Amino acid sequence: MNLRYDIAYPSVRLPVFARNVVATSHALAAQAGLRILQQGGNAVDAAVATAAAMTICEPVSNGLGSDAFCILWDGQRLHGLNAAGHAPATWTPAYFRGKYGDGAATPPRRGFDSVTVPGAVAGWVALSQRFGRLPLADVLAPAIDIAERGCPVPVVVQRKWAAATPELQSQPGFADAFLPWGRAPQVGELFRFPAAARALRAIAQTQGEAFYGGEIAHAIERMAAQHGGSIRASDFAHYQPEWVEPIGIDYRGYTLHEIGPSGQGIAALIALGILGRFDLAALAADGVPSQHLQIEAMKLAFADVYRYVADPSSMEVTPAQMLDDAYLASRARLIDPQRAQVFAPGNPARGGTIYLTAADADGMMVSFIQSNYMGFGSGCVEPTFGISLQNRGHGFSLREDSPNRVAPGKRPFHTIIPAFLTQGGRPVMSFGVMGANMQPQGHVQTLVRMLDHGMNPQAACDAPRWRFNQGLSLNIEATADPALVQGLRALGHAFEVIHDSYQDFGAGQFIWRLGDPATEGYVAASDARRDGLAAGF
Repeated sequence: MNLRYDIAYPSVRLPVFARNVVATSHALAAQAGLRILQQGGNAVDAAVATAAAMTICEPVSNGLGSDAFCILWDGQRLHGLNAAGHAPATWTPAYFRGKYGDGAATPPRRGFDSVTVPGAVAGWVALSQRFGRLPLADVLAPAIDIAERGCPVPVVVQRKWAAATPELQSQPGFADAFLPWGRAPQVGELFRFPAAARALRAIAQTQGEAFYGGEIAHAIERMAAQHGGSIRASDFAHYQPEWVEPIGIDYRGYTLHEIGPSGQGIAALIALGILGRFDLAALAADGVPSQHLQIEAMKLAFADVYRYVADPSSMEVTPAQMLDDAYLASRARLIDPQRAQVFAPGNPARGGTIYLTAADADGMMVSFIQSNYMGFGSGCVEPTFGISLQNRGHGFSLREDSPNRVAPGKRPFHTIIPAFLTQGGRPVMSFGVMGANMQPQGHVQTLVRMLDHGMNPQAACDAPRWRFNQGLSLNIEATADPALVQGLRALGHAFEVIHDSYQDFGAGQFIWRLGDPATEGYVAASDARRDGLAAGF
């Protein structure tokens, strides 16, 4: 495809052309990845280095207690890695109802009873051992350096930090780790995290064993016991990330690949499978008809995802049934071009996040995402090693009829999803968009702009976005054409125009392969909605 560079939206970013590239939402973390590439590491080494640095540079979104997912091209084929954690052995509906009452619908939002076993560190180790070129200690060195020397707090991170502080300041360990000033930081203040540096050294020296059953796991167990939690070092010791085959769907001659359930990546596949029935290229990219079709397709996708997606062991239908061509065609026929609708699930049985991407001159491409879920996650921070723990357990249900019902060793419904695009079995683009249920919506909106309208990744990244919430409710960025907002409202969409783009519309990074990576390289984009950077050499 010949990408167009004559399409521009308001932005402070330009496409980056290079043979070795790293893109993420914090400049220091991107530089950490480049440092590893310049030392002879490959794209996997760079991705792990960047991910580790992001736990220090952007603790409002991820930490050493995060979960993670990855799709990578090793030069020959795609691989998927599911590093989502599982529930502790004690977690049952009875456990939560006994503590929080019979009316509880989910595990709590915060505290130790929202913490599942974190998988991100195990994901780093698995990637490094299978595909990395440099020792893990070298790869984690930039993050250790940042943790010890400190990094100034940028604007977007400071806003999230200040917003989370009132709710989380009383959670165990939070104030000591993240409020050393006695308050949230100001923009530009230096944040040091020596406890996390200690953890990173232990992880590097033991290839992750200190985290999974060793001294770090035992420290978390002791803290959890002091504060009413039931997670144990044995839960950590039993954890292993899982290598998986990505699932995919064809669209306009390309194939979009996502990690399968219990993640929501299948929502993007469903929506594209529906949109493939319409000639979007014949419609104006920012016109009402095109945007209406995309909104309705996403609503249909979410209706099925929220009803059926859970840990694969407890799903009533398979991903193949949800992506069946005849089934998607029947769902597409439900769309009315003249009005917005609220959709129910179909019956397919009849048929706080950071993202990064890296690519190197040898052709390896990595799409990686890790998250603490809701901002700082559980709010619990183990003080000796600075482990800021996620709150993915809140994603479980306690309802008896839910496929996502909590159970020991089970993975909850997950929102974080890396993505990868291929054509004819060859790599084209590693990419992702952050922000809860904005992620599959961002995948769909940016891909339509690139594949139907030929936009380059930076233009597709900069274009104004909408976000479906529920029912007929949507948010749209203030940079959208007022005529578009008015036209969609006339079809029945209930829009709220939002000026804080980061909070509602996520941010993304994209690396598009231009040809032979050793000679032609890549073009990369980083979203202006964050303080990020796409950089290369």
